[in-house]
Amino acid sequence: MRLPINLLCLALSVLPCALAVYADEAYNVDYHHELLGLPQPHTTFFHRPRQHDKATLLYTLSDLGVLGAVNPGTGKVVWRQFLADNDTASPAGFLRPVEGEGAVVSAVQNRVDCWDAMSGREKWGNVFAGQVKDLEVMEHAAADETKDVLALFEDDGKAHLRRLKGANGDVAWAYKDGSEDIPLQVSTNIREVFIVSLHGSWGGYNLKITILDPVTGKKTNEYTLSTKTDIHSPDDVLLVGANSASPIVSWTDKAMKHLKVNILGRSGDIQSLPLKESDGEIVKVMLHAPHLVQSLPHFGVHSQSAVSNRADVYHINLASGKIEKEYELPKLPGPGAISVGCSNANVYFTRLTEDEVILVSTASHGILGRWPVTIDTPHGSLIHGVSEVVQKATDVYAVRSAVVTDTEEWVLVRNGNEAWSRPEGLSGAIAAIWAEIPESKSLAKSLEVEAHSNPFRPERFLSSILPQPTSHTTGSLSKDGFGFSKVVIVATQRGRVYGLDTGNHGSVIWSLQAFNLPAGKKWNVKGIWVDNSRGTATIRGSEGEYVLLQTATGDNVETMPPGSSPPVTSTAIVDGPSGKWLLPIGVDGNPGEVPKDWVPNEILIVQSADGEIRGLKFETKGLDTKLIVAWTFHTGIGQKITSIVSRPTHDPVASIGRVLGDRTVLYKYLNPNIVLVTAVSDISSTASFYLLDSVSGSILYTTTHTGVDTAQPVTSALTENWFAYSLWSDVLSTSASMTAAKGYQILIFELYESAIPNDRGPLGATDNSSSLEPSEVPNAEPALPHVISQTFLIPQAISHMSVTSTRQGITTRQLLCYLPSSNSIVGIPRALLDPRRPVDRDPTTLEQEEGLFRYQPLIEFDPKMSITHAREVYGIKDVITSPALLESTSLVLAYGVDIFGTRVSPSMAFDILGKGFNKLSLVATVVALGVGVAVLAPMVRKKQINGRWMTS
Repeated sequence: MRLPINLLCLALSVLPCALAVYADEAYNVDYHHELLGLPQPHTTFFHRPRQHDKATLLYTLSDLGVLGAVNPGTGKVVWRQFLADNDTASPAGFLRPVEGEGAVVSAVQNRVDCWDAMSGREKWGNVFAGQVKDLEVMEHAAADETKDVLALFEDDGKAHLRRLKGANGDVAWAYKDGSEDIPLQVSTNIREVFIVSLHGSWGGYNLKITILDPVTGKKTNEYTLSTKTDIHSPDDVLLVGANSASPIVSWTDKAMKHLKVNILGRSGDIQSLPLKESDGEIVKVMLHAPHLVQSLPHFGVHSQSAVSNRADVYHINLASGKIEKEYELPKLPGPGAISVGCSNANVYFTRLTEDEVILVSTASHGILGRWPVTIDTPHGSLIHGVSEVVQKATDVYAVRSAVVTDTEEWVLVRNGNEAWSRPEGLSGAIAAIWAEIPESKSLAKSLEVEAHSNPFRPERFLSSILPQPTSHTTGSLSKDGFGFSKVVIVATQRGRVYGLDTGNHGSVIWSLQAFNLPAGKKWNVKGIWVDNSRGTATIRGSEGEYVLLQTATGDNVETMPPGSSPPVTSTAIVDGPSGKWLLPIGVDGNPGEVPKDWVPNEILIVQSADGEIRGLKFETKGLDTKLIVAWTFHTGIGQKITSIVSRPTHDPVASIGRVLGDRTVLYKYLNPNIVLVTAVSDISSTASFYLLDSVSGSILYTTTHTGVDTAQPVTSALTENWFAYSLWSDVLSTSASMTAAKGYQILIFELYESAIPNDRGPLGATDNSSSLEPSEVPNAEPALPHVISQTFLIPQAISHMSVTSTRQGITTRQLLCYLPSSNSIVGIPRALLDPRRPVDRDPTTLEQEEGLFRYQPLIEFDPKMSITHAREVYGIKDVITSPALLESTSLVLAYGVDIFGTRVSPSMAFDILGKGFNKLSLVATVVALGVGVAVLAPMVRKKQINGRWMTS
């Protein structure tokens, strides 16, 4: 009988010696689009982070005010700094390399900072009054001398130029222009400093050139160029050649027939260069020139028509000051892009089209290199780019170019081959919503998989047992058995809409340019809604525009341009006889005329222009509809409403009561019509919170805080029978261990029908109740909830709050909070915020059965609470959640400058096996036991038969 024992030992040896039920799934189930924003042509360049290094990094200061360094080999972000405020519209910023010193200098809004080019750490920073207009690094004749910085500001309508010391940022000298001319740019050629300004009025401007001594900052000369007929705004001026040996200022005439150029320092000398048309009128002219003093004084003029582009190369004679045309680049179809690269005195032009990359030197017209373009995925037309040229041998060159396309992607092309691409257009997200994968799309995908499957290769069975590598198929959509795969519709401030596949690590499956916006203007989205039954999404903007598109493919179904409908101040998802739809609400809270078949059944909550909150309802008589004001609400004097929060659309309640330790029940106050109104007063430094019944307009609860810093974020969340908010204010002592102080705090409020367990309050066990007639007594007061609250101190400000969402509401909810100071998202457990935690004493046995523990006034944001882990997510506007098919799991997406998505399980993943579970061991154990039974069965039968013969 040794064989069964051996088989048993063999079966047990297959089992692992230690089992981890749940493994850390960080960086596996979550995804992060670490974005910068669209690179700007004047703030993007290749630069050596260390003087003696051969390798370079790619630097940019984006249109969102994000400064970053990118590894040009991989496209990964090396470091980032968020320099602009979230609410700043198109921050005008400048970024310059400090050649030979391993530093870059930035200027955004009113700040000038110097950064270590390798690590991104700040070397020094300085703040000035006014708005920055330009930034340049001064070159010196001595190579070992620290280079200073010229910062041009406009303050109170005056030009202020400061020379800042490169070592510490202190002001070496300052110059103030007493006139009201508009400052545009500062430039230098070592010997002199030039300030270019607009002189005149909006009807036409002359260019004024002010010349300063670089050592003292004193004005040495000044002259004016007659340009009134050509220049009517700062955008009409083309400024190039900053800090070169011969800096110039240039502009075109109104008809774009000639380019006018003045070499800075030569008063009255305006040279006219003809612009050759190609296939129609010229629509755009760009100038490309070197920025290094040692570079040759050459520049290129790139002109574009609607269907083609061409370029001319010019040389400046330093002795005579004459500008002469050297050669021209031929006409090519399409827009194309030209970038300039410098290597010592040599200046190169890289011309990129959709078909090829051409490298030329400004010294002669000979082509130094030509490569066919090989791009994996079409990225659209090329708009602008920067290039780096390396001469490997006498006639051998290598070129890599970082190009921005009209689909708002940043693509690096190395010798004609695509090295990487970044979806930078996805940055600046302002609205997002979850969408289910349409059934037709999922069914088609399933049939396709079934058609190509091999019945003799049970891949699904094997993949469920053996660990499989993660595979991602771009552009494919399919549902999974757990409900993790969904589509997220994201709208950005540039008018572009994206579709992300959450089941494929948030990959972009489609993008659509919904509206073409003028430069510097943001798309103001007021509402977004998905009809999952039809597979469509509707997005409405503030100027009456909207777009209707397919959620699976991004196909444009219908578009209404801006101005075609009345302005929209907000939107509401309403339910009418024809189903749910997105209702636009106009100026002063007026929803306008609504057809009878689309009249909302519920009461609308709107806010008027004077801050009054109104409850509106529609009455239908025949074919006519009438709008009636059901109730109004006014805040305190001097207060302004900052937010109105209602319960989430999907907010299921699994239990109507809370079971206490003694088995009694506190019944929850579950009113689906409650809203939380936040109002602040800058004058009195107060913040008030009002809990309203949206049907009757009754105030159910209110609280006010004093000593509030209204400049700090005030945010709130409402769900089930509780709400929470966070602010910076005076702290009211609720514990003997808690003294009066000021700081960031989070407050939690739970609503119950009665303070007495097993009591249903004034409504009792009534199945139906009305907010308008709460009882049979005429004019009775509403049934107010019993409120339990508690205050907690937190170490950081919270700018946005949201709550996890699960399918049935059984899983404990988790409060998700964005921390802007640390660029992270924390998930605060609901038990930690329980207001019933005993104060100044340990919990009793019955309280311990409820899961209560002693109250501590301070909540430390432990790193384990961070759902973003070590990642930094920048500029988050909101965090949205969606339930998965698994009750334990909630899907999370945060959007803003970055996009971050993950899955959270507040009550642990109780309905799914973790990745640490060894399926192979389980199957092997079952197989081994099966083999053992098969082997032992005949032996047992034989023994039984022999036993019967022996007894007989």
